[in-house]
Amino acid sequence: MERRIYHGNLAPSDLAQALMAAFNQGNLRTQLLGESDNLTVQIASSQMARSGGKTALAINIQRVKDGVMVQVGEQEWLGVAASLGATALSTLLNPFNLIGRLDDLAQDITNLQLRDKVWEIIAHTIRAAGASHQLSERLRRMICEYCATANEVGQSSCVACGAPLGKVQPKTCGNCGFVIKHGESICPNCGKRL
Repeated sequence: MERRIYHGNLAPSDLAQALMAAFNQGNLRTQLLGESDNLTVQIASSQMARSGGKTALAINIQRVKDGVMVQVGEQEWLGVAASLGATALSTLLNPFNLIGRLDDLAQDITNLQLRDKVWEIIAHTIRAAGASHQLSERLRRMICEYCATANEVGQSSCVACGAPLGKVQPKTCGNCGFVIKHGESICPNCGKRL
């Protein structure tokens, strides 16, 4: 399961509606489950699909402080693999059978790219809403331990009392948007080296 956090003025329903609009067509159908702050969009092959193998994917979208967290589950691909196997076997028996299986082959390739397409739709929606992996405006402020004055991230000393702000400078992982603590060299969310 891959998880990413986006900071900004964004609601889970914004992403859910974009995913449903993009994938509720052709051989795919979508279903929305959950409540306003915790939604799950299920994308699956239509029962009436005429070509390609069956597939399914679930995307969970939750409201978190200053943004949303998106988790994309593992895609069900056994139906696609079976369809690709049937195409390969029929082509081995008679190469001209490939012509009759072109629709299946094209749909299987599209289904295998479903996860990447989901992340593309999410990235487009995030950009359109002005959100990103960058820290939100609220998280760009540090509170002085001594006088409780808000200071911009990066300041070495408090603007009000002059006290050192220490090494606690928040930042986010460039890959998934998770807020990283000082001294961490590997993101605890996605495992990428910072």
